[in-house]
Amino acid sequence: MLNFNWKKLILITMVSVMFFIVGCGNNNTESSINEDGSTNYSKAVDYTIIGIEPGAGITQQAKETLEEYENLAGWELQESSTAGMLAELENAIKNKDPIIITGWNPHYKFSQYDLKYLEDPKGSFGGEESIHTIVRKGLKEDMPNAYKILNQFHWDVKDMESVMLEAQETSFEEAAKNWIKANQDKVTQWIKDTEPVNGKSIELVSTPWDTERASSEVLKQVLEKQGFNVKVTPVDPAVVFQAIADGEADASQAPWLPSTHKPFYEKYKDDIVDLGENLKGTRTGLVVPTYMNIDSIDDLQPKDG
Repeated sequence: MLNFNWKKLILITMVSVMFFIVGCGNNNTESSINEDGSTNYSKAVDYTIIGIEPGAGITQQAKETLEEYENLAGWELQESSTAGMLAELENAIKNKDPIIITGWNPHYKFSQYDLKYLEDPKGSFGGEESIHTIVRKGLKEDMPNAYKILNQFHWDVKDMESVMLEAQETSFEEAAKNWIKANQDKVTQWIKDTEPVNGKSIELVSTPWDTERASSEVLKQVLEKQGFNVKVTPVDPAVVFQAIADGEADASQAPWLPSTHKPFYEKYKDDIVDLGENLKGTRTGLVVPTYMNIDSIDDLQPKDG
């Protein structure tokens, strides 16, 4: 009889806790519903944007966005990591919860999920961009074949995203190898009018994000097939420009211009050689799942109090 009572008490307690949790969840959901039945997405996300690493150019853009839009008064940018942001995005989409992230493409998340950019009427994220190749001064004279390959290196968003997506199941090395094998026509254009070398060392500096992991690995393998000994060093964006300007590294295929990395470019532009774009059609901004009925940053509301 005593055992039965304890079991009954435990059962009652567990049921009570479950009702409490469900009740709390319902209260949170209900508190984000406006009088007309629409969702107050600002309140639903707790006036928070989920960001990535503090050193990323998009992080600075997001901070400037919070300052430029009066309706974002009281909002916060939750700095995290790219992996952390993606984990929160995956969890939110799994539960169809509202979420606002700092997003960019090319990125495989746009292939995995139905996402959209919020319109940016003030242009704080700068609109469509390109990724450029920059090299140190003197590289053309020191390594003319490498310089020519870097100058002829160009691909598109779908190319980069295909490498990134495959790398989620294998590795960037394997994904790059497969892409090169399937796209010899493009690779042939990159190495056109160049000659193989015998173990000449070259160092690329890149950023530690999947977009640049894809491009640096492809470029590394192409250069290696031409006889170069290639080292790729992942660093923060500011260090990318500094390393090229100081001659500590030879080249980078990572700068996003004219907006995302503008402060670094302006600081070092006289001490580097800009070979121009290697990829067109990049974009940064605030991104939400398409199931959220919101279209613009202007649709968000300031935090009360």
